[in-house]
Amino acid sequence: MIGIISAGVAPAVALLAFFYLKDKYETEPVSMVIRLYIFGALLVFPIMVIQFGFKEEIMVSSFTEGFFLSAVLEEFLKWFLVFYCAYQHAEFNEPYDGIVYAVALSLGFASMENILYLYVHGLTEAFGRALMPVSSHALFGVISGYYFGKAKFSSGKKRKMFLTLSLLIPFVLHAIYNWILLVFEKDFLIAMLPFMLFLWWLGLKKVKLANAHKTAWMTRQKNVGS
Repeated sequence: MIGIISAGVAPAVALLAFFYLKDKYETEPVSMVIRLYIFGALLVFPIMVIQFGFKEEIMVSSFTEGFFLSAVLEEFLKWFLVFYCAYQHAEFNEPYDGIVYAVALSLGFASMENILYLYVHGLTEAFGRALMPVSSHALFGVISGYYFGKAKFSSGKKRKMFLTLSLLIPFVLHAIYNWILLVFEKDFLIAMLPFMLFLWWLGLKKVKLANAHKTAWMTRQKNVGS
């Protein structure tokens, strides 16, 4: 069991450290990051209950399961927790913070999901899980967190637009991920590989942009202070 937990958690912790250290200026409080990570891990259980209830009470198709019980439900609840536990917190005080907190929660979720999956299917699945499901959750978090950061330091219609994008874009990307798994089945790697490369390109681009926004924001803050 220790091996399963280690294999389930290790890729998520490595990815979290990677994005955490990408903050060029002021890293976030570790206690806050750990709190979001734990919230994400605990989120797996109510989602499992909801998904199980729907499957038992209602005849759901593969489409419904992949798009609504997975993409919509998971991304909305992750977004909801980031919004109420981090976005409105005093520690969310710089544009890059959205990425750190959204990634922490997403990877907490991915860790617990990964542990449960490896417990059932065995450690032989660990490498593939690290490359795709775990890293995809991290990248959905990056993109969501980027728009959370944009929203935090905007106002009016722009704030509402960025908050909407922080939920909508990860949902669409998650839905595409599930669609590839559903449609391509055994040959899914043919389509999944370019999609994962695109996700990494988009995620790293958002990291770079978030740090650029942070530089501009810090410059404005210094000018106001002077």
